[in-house]
This record gives sequence, C-alpha cells and structure tokens, in this order.
Amino acid sequence: MKFDICVPILGFENVKQVTLEKIDDVFMKMQSVDDKYISFTLINPFVLREYDFEVPDNTQELLGIDKDSNIIVQNIVLIQTPIEDSVINFIGPMIFNTNNNKAAQVILSETTKYGVAEKISTFLKK
Repeated sequence: MKFDICVPILGFENVKQVTLEKIDDVFMKMQSVDDKYISFTLINPFVLREYDFEVPDNTQELLGIDKDSNIIVQNIVLIQTPIEDSVINFIGPMIFNTNNNKAAQVILSETTKYGVAEKISTFLKK
C-alpha cells in the first residue's frame, strides 16, 4: 500500500510518500517511495502494551479521519542485535488511514507516560 505523508516524519521531512508492507503479525516495513535508502521497521504497539493517545484534531482533519475510518497505528523500532536490545519510539506513532492512503506522524506530549526509546525486552514475556 502506498501512502501520502500529510504530517512530516521528524527528521525525514523530505519523505512525502511511503509504502507500507506487512512483515508478520507484529512488524511492518515503511519504505520511502523516492529514496530506496530510507526505510523504517514498524511495530504494532498493541501486541506489547496498553497504548492510548489522542490524535490531534488538525491531524485528524489532514488525514480525513472520522468514526468510520480504518486506521493503522504503528511505532518506529530501531532493530538491534540481539533483538532484545531493540528500542521502540512510543512518543512518535505513525498513523495510517487506509481509506484514503494518507499517513502522519503524531508527536505526543513530553508529559506522556510513553518513552522515545523503550527497550523491547521490557515487553517480552520471560
């Protein structure tokens, strides 16, 4: 699936279009359409933890989100070796509206209970 980026990805403001590809039930790959060297591994946060936040009204408007919208929420993960050392950015979720193929990154408030680099091992069952 190809998505137009409506709110820039922090640090990657020149990325205007991405493709989203499912890797498995937990991970996805987000690839820049214009730059083959820019890609991100994404993770479904809901398989790891309770995760709840409000999408700002202006972002909802840009993405054309309403009560009937089909939304995918993913977080960027920095894969490390071993995998337990990988870190997840929970304060910058990616929101994808599959009804109109628009996407945006939402930056949550610093007062949120989520972190910018939380180790995946924190959420893995021992």
